[in-house]
Amino acid sequence: MSDARLPARGAAAGSASVAPMTEAPTEIVELASQWRSDLEAWAIPDYILKQASQEPWVHPVAMFTVGDEIADSVSHDRAREAVPAGGSVLDVGSGGGRASFALAPPAEVFYALDHAQEMLDAYAEAAAKRGVQHQEFRGSWPDVAADVPVADVVVCHHVAFNVAAIVPFLQALNDHARGRVVLELPMTHPLSNMSPLWKKFWDLDRPTTPTAHQLADIARALGFDAHLDVWTDETWGQRVSLPMEERVRFARIRLCLSEDRDAEVAAALIQDLDATPREVCTLWWDV
Repeated sequence: MSDARLPARGAAAGSASVAPMTEAPTEIVELASQWRSDLEAWAIPDYILKQASQEPWVHPVAMFTVGDEIADSVSHDRAREAVPAGGSVLDVGSGGGRASFALAPPAEVFYALDHAQEMLDAYAEAAAKRGVQHQEFRGSWPDVAADVPVADVVVCHHVAFNVAAIVPFLQALNDHARGRVVLELPMTHPLSNMSPLWKKFWDLDRPTTPTAHQLADIARALGFDAHLDVWTDETWGQRVSLPMEERVRFARIRLCLSEDRDAEVAAALIQDLDATPREVCTLWWDV
């Protein structure tokens, strides 16, 4: 979604360390092109953006910080079983570190990559509290991949739908893992839960693609033995407790509405769309 006016939370498409798409097999070109065009369809129309009082894409750090305990998940299990005792983990689009710190132990060495310094600061603080070795890198993936160490396992949670140039992104993840790559993402676009709100306030129909199945197809076309484990995340929207007024404010900003619409947005959020369990998947492969 980096080309759909949504800066990636943790990483964005950039320069490639693989062959240009024009030299790639036809299947990869077609799948990647479809992925890009599907993401571009999520762009907010200009006539709505012009009415926004501020940048609509907000990612408050509080939503990505981690506490002392991290609930287990299929994604954590798939990654943990591939980490050797005392091993290393690279977290691409790390946020506060939920994807990687769930692996301590057995992992003892942690690398984090994020484009936002405040996210990396939160990651470093959480690592220090856990007493683990850590190093943070700021930038976009795969632009800065050459500066980031290889790790036993590479994890990348809830970033893929931000990436238009998906082929070099996945290839760089693979190239940085000694053992396994583990991605987590919802089955459909992460903002799909706001589609009813876009319809309500702007009479705007939002897309239904791309999907996690498309991403799995691209990974397999690249030659990765990719597996897609589908499961229900009962904690979706409940990992961080934000005050109702903050949830309303963030929703209103993302919907490009003015402050005087807060009451309407609050009424629309009564169904608690953000806290509804969601179907997600773990896409993983061994290197």
